[in-house]
Amino acid sequence: MECVSPAGSVYQAGTLSGNPLAMHAGKAMLDYLKHQPAVYDVIEEKAAYLERGMRAILEEYHLPFSLVRAGSLMTLFFCERVPHRYDDVQKADLKKYSQYFRGMLDRGVMLAPSQFEAMFVSCALTKNDMDVTLQAFREVMKEMAA
Repeated sequence: MECVSPAGSVYQAGTLSGNPLAMHAGKAMLDYLKHQPAVYDVIEEKAAYLERGMRAILEEYHLPFSLVRAGSLMTLFFCERVPHRYDDVQKADLKKYSQYFRGMLDRGVMLAPSQFEAMFVSCALTKNDMDVTLQAFREVMKEMAA
């Protein structure tokens, strides 16, 4: 444990890490996913839908961006090239990300407040939820392009 921050150089964090109720809920979810593997296809379809919509909007407003997605994880960087290393990520426009975050929040869409966190697409999202998100995204990108 001496390697773990704040004593050491290894950072570890997690929402409700080790909390017995959170651990029980996590185990129940893993059991569910084991027996319902089709949920991954549903999440993939939803993430792809959001990605296509976001890309189209970003291209429409000619904003420099890199939208990176792996399955249900997605991150938007305001930079022209896809970041591959931490140094690349550091070159992203953090002010633009902040503007994006605040604009989406003002429209009722909660995102990770940090450029260095990913969006997690949930199977609970409905088509309407995703369309509302894309509409908010369009409005924010229009403001940012002005």
